[in-house]
Amino acid sequence: MPKLRTDALIFAIMLLLSSISYASVIGSAGATYPIIEKDALKEIEENVDKMDWKRHMNRMKDSLVSYRPANLHPLSRAKEDRTFAVDLTYTLEFDIPDGNGGILYPKGYTFNPLDYASLPNILVFINGDDKKQIEWFRNSVYSGDHRVMLLLTDGSYVSLSERLQRPVFYASRQIAERFRLQAVPSVVYQQGKTVEVKEFGIKDVE
Repeated sequence: MPKLRTDALIFAIMLLLSSISYASVIGSAGATYPIIEKDALKEIEENVDKMDWKRHMNRMKDSLVSYRPANLHPLSRAKEDRTFAVDLTYTLEFDIPDGNGGILYPKGYTFNPLDYASLPNILVFINGDDKKQIEWFRNSVYSGDHRVMLLLTDGSYVSLSERLQRPVFYASRQIAERFRLQAVPSVVYQQGKTVEVKEFGIKDVE
């Protein structure tokens, strides 16, 4: 540190110390009054004690139950069993730079993600508001398979997660369109270098 800056720093500290010392002996001038405002921490504690936490948590739960993402993609119930393959080959819509001023992958480059990685899960899509689809899942081989990820095209993930005692996720429109889903329940799994989509028909008659 330069000498000038060190001197300035020492001078500033001395001024600070002298002002503190001066303030300690200045005494009081004029009338003084007791603090009448409530202690902030005490006020917070009192408000916490007064809050109806059960009612508050119920309101929060009701809000979560009614929540639906804006990009959900509701699908109709499958009427018959059907299986079809989906090629995940993708064409880049923009250049991917290499970080050194060049292009790593140019716009128009085509590749299949399954050439480089595997689909780690079996994806099961259902409508969480459809009781028959929920029962279908409960009675299927997929309900006990640890590889299964359950996704909703509609319904409440909070309610269904509690009911099934398992994690539940939402299926976005992008996911549904990427796998070309047309009806639910549907199961998506990898088959070689493609994925297969299997629809399970459930009759509409109650």
